[in-house]
Amino acid sequence: MSGTSQRTVVVTGASGGIGRATARMFAERGDRVALLARGRAGLDAAAADVRQAGGQALPVVTDMAEWDQVRDAAKRVEEELGLVDVWVNNAFTAAFGKFTDVPPEEFQQATRSTYLGYVHGTRAALDHMLARDRGAIVQVGSALAYRGIPLQSAYCGAKHAIQGFTESVRCELLHDKSSVRITMVQMPAVNTPQFSWLRTHLPQHAQPVPPIYQPEIAARAVLRAADHPQRREYWVGTSTVLTLLANAVVPGLLDRYLAHTGFDAQQTDAHAQSEGPGNLWEPADEDEDYGAHGVFDRQAYTHSPQTWASRHHLGKALAAAGLAGAGYAALRRRSRP
Repeated sequence: MSGTSQRTVVVTGASGGIGRATARMFAERGDRVALLARGRAGLDAAAADVRQAGGQALPVVTDMAEWDQVRDAAKRVEEELGLVDVWVNNAFTAAFGKFTDVPPEEFQQATRSTYLGYVHGTRAALDHMLARDRGAIVQVGSALAYRGIPLQSAYCGAKHAIQGFTESVRCELLHDKSSVRITMVQMPAVNTPQFSWLRTHLPQHAQPVPPIYQPEIAARAVLRAADHPQRREYWVGTSTVLTLLANAVVPGLLDRYLAHTGFDAQQTDAHAQSEGPGNLWEPADEDEDYGAHGVFDRQAYTHSPQTWASRHHLGKALAAAGLAGAGYAALRRRSRP
């Protein structure tokens, strides 16, 4: 699929973070971009970004946890923007804290919004793409789709579920000899507004597990995946590569390492974070726009050599081998008394 011709693209969770940066980058190509999210202020600002970048924008207030809303949004996109070429699933909500501190209703809501949101988005895309036998679905994933970490059991569980769901659908498309492609982009920690508005039971302000990357790095990977959806999966960031390789080789050692470091690594010592509902039940950007970036600009990387290397399979293989050895050695050193 060419990355130069104008396309109709749907981005869910488009009002902030990775979705916001992704929508803007598609617009810079001149694409028509449908933006789906719950918050009106964030959506309107994202639509303004798209238009300023040279694209045509269609903001649609949509709760991805509700199938009827997703189905209707997809129908509206095709009527007003044209046949959908690319669908990017990115929307999610989360509840941070130890599993036993997260009430069951919060866990259920995070799972509905994140996992079922991807299921609904994929179904809506396929309902339109299959008949035409063309299109690409990009699932914005995470290293946490393979490797669970403490304090994020709801998010990790949903991302694991999305991984398994996507593999199942991919097999079905291959069986049917469909030209529709589905791919997944496994992300590192990204500087998005979610860490200021998520539902939290932590004593301190939540933060991504360092190293932290800017959302534009993630967005560039999403565009590459949309251009080349034949590849089943993309890994973004050196930390993602190290995590996934270490988990494949020494998962038990990684369990102990994360048990030792994972609590402090996900909280800042700057100030406590008030325990509020966050965006779990209602959008945080209904009346205020938060943009694409979170509050960790000073710590976040703007470039990732690994992302470049992943475009060259030989280079990636050599880099992965070296990183695996380095990662294993580092984990062994840190696990010693």
